[in-house]
Amino acid sequence: MAGSTGPHGDESVRVTGHRPHSPAAARQLNHAINYLRDHVLADPAVADQPLVASTAAQHLAASVLSAFPNTALADEGSPERNDAHPVVLRRALAYIDDHADQPITVAQIAAAAHVTPRALQYAFRRHLDTTPLAHLRGVRLAEAHRDLVAADPAEASTVTGIAARWGFYHPGRFASLYRDMYRRAPHQTLNGG
Repeated sequence: MAGSTGPHGDESVRVTGHRPHSPAAARQLNHAINYLRDHVLADPAVADQPLVASTAAQHLAASVLSAFPNTALADEGSPERNDAHPVVLRRALAYIDDHADQPITVAQIAAAAHVTPRALQYAFRRHLDTTPLAHLRGVRLAEAHRDLVAADPAEASTVTGIAARWGFYHPGRFASLYRDMYRRAPHQTLNGG
């Protein structure tokens, strides 16, 4: 991303320590790795979906950044806090809406919004009380809902297939998110009930 640099003059996020913040952070990272290995990569049909692979990679990256000290979080005095204008957010939201069906990263969303990833994270926290990836997950959940509603019973669409198309690699997790949002099970929507 041209013109955006980290606190050390580079564009990349760097891990600044080799030990997790705490034993709890180490356990959480280990849990994330085991989950991806046992549930995502264990099913080749699911793991081969581009959005699933992208989401899994982002989950792993977020878990590593959550566990280890790094340069990803903006300091209180950082000039990136000043980049949290609503116009930045509008550009990011438009990019997410236009590319929700593709594997996208926080860095790509930030580039589309013309800010650094840290500034983007701060804008989402400040104005929406969420993260860019959580918002992307909500957009994809809404798209999966639309697909479930529009599915033709003659086409033999499945909840798992629709969920995977939108990057949800664990059917149980998708069903839980779906029930929380729509107050019904996804198979009820698919079956027109």
